Amino acid sequence: MINITEKEIMKNWQGDISEPVVSICCITYNHEKYIEETIDSFLMQETNFPFEVVIGEDCSTDNTRKIVEKYKEMYPNIIKLIVSENNVGMQANGQRTMEACIGEYIAGCEGDDYWMDAEKLQIQKDFLESNPEYIICYTDVEAFNENGIIQDYIGGATKDLTADELKKATPINTLTTMYRNIMKDKFSAEFKASKYGDLFIWSILGYYGKGKFLPQIKPARYRIHSGGVHSGASQIDKYDNTLITYALLLSYHKKLGSSHIVEYFRQEILWLLLRNNFKSFLVSFLIRVKNKILRTFK
Repeated sequence: MINITEKEIMKNWQGDISEPVVSICCITYNHEKYIEETIDSFLMQETNFPFEVVIGEDCSTDNTRKIVEKYKEMYPNIIKLIVSENNVGMQANGQRTMEACIGEYIAGCEGDDYWMDAEKLQIQKDFLESNPEYIICYTDVEAFNENGIIQDYIGGATKDLTADELKKATPINTLTTMYRNIMKDKFSAEFKASKYGDLFIWSILGYYGKGKFLPQIKPARYRIHSGGVHSGASQIDKYDNTLITYALLLSYHKKLGSSHIVEYFRQEILWLLLRNNFKSFLVSFLIRVKNKILRTFK
């Protein structure tokens, strides 16, 4: 646990502490090994504005809730804890946590990742405040596991994105983002049913502006482990989740009349289906060939 008091964190804040400028949105489930490092990276942020840390704890079966409750006791004016009696699932937990965020801007980071740069929030907030044509900004990441940094990891966007590129759900590393808090009334039925809520959010944000990559901020740390909802998922689960999310995005944009975006998702869905069917056919064909060769030599 970080060795810093609430008073020290707030010493340079300007304005009413009950009206945070930035809300850090963090969802967590069974992250007892990691959550302290995550929260500490929030509390080390050096800003001249008030921020809040909104943690959605989804009935973990380990000691995660006890840990975040301890932080809540130590930092009562900074940390807001969202809990329930029953597990609600990642998507619903993410929505209720975002809905509890009252800041002008939201910065996302899940409970098994963390930030490296103490000026991250200040730099991102200053950029968005000075550039109203941008709806979101983000940084690079370093992916790592128990063996260290993964050098060949391919993550989300590391360049600026147009509004259309955002609408097309271009992947962005969630733990690096800050975006304008415009989501409160945007939780459509399609969003609630989607498997990748972050992709859905980027797509919605595309109606409000562009995306900016900020390379001057130190990369955030993305943890890959077997318990990770995305990093620990199988390839077939990732395929299914992407297909479902794209189908829901198609429906969402169709309601808004964005014909070229609808056509984009039609093409992406078709490509996913064809690619998967081709892989299945190829595997089946190779198995048949192998069995035929084995029978020949019997």
